[in-house]
Amino acid sequence: MKIALGTLKEKGDELAAFLEPRVGAKPSLSGDAIEIEDEGLREGVRPRHVKTYIKRFLYMKGVRKNYRVFVAGKELTIQEIELGEEEEEEKKKPTEKKPEEVEAEVPAEEPQPAEEEEAEAPKEEAVKETKPKAKKSAAKKPRAKKKKSSD
Repeated sequence: MKIALGTLKEKGDELAAFLEPRVGAKPSLSGDAIEIEDEGLREGVRPRHVKTYIKRFLYMKGVRKNYRVFVAGKELTIQEIELGEEEEEEKKKPTEKKPEEVEAEVPAEEPQPAEEEEAEAPKEEAVKETKPKAKKSAAKKPRAKKKKSSD
């Protein structure tokens, strides 16, 4: 079985160490690929299982969203997902907030106390009118017991 690492070459040693106890054979790292002898594999380990192990490894390293794992016969390929410019910008936005954006989230003015009393009264009535009452389900009647026939 062969695993093509692609851009994940720097973590090849870690991945080989991670896979060893799971597949039952010592993977050998050569360049940008990991090779596992088919004779050394534990019984029942299929390429689809190895794919799951690789995905678990990627998740533990925190890079699962950046890679895809493909299976073609006994060859697995780890490929980096290329994010578009828009997706990269969206990733950066939630983590980076400018001081101007934080100020914009805070409301500019609070209503006066006299206006609050007038504004709250209609809101409470509207809430009461629009809130439907929960319907109770009908109680189930117990089934009649079958009479034993005497033969």
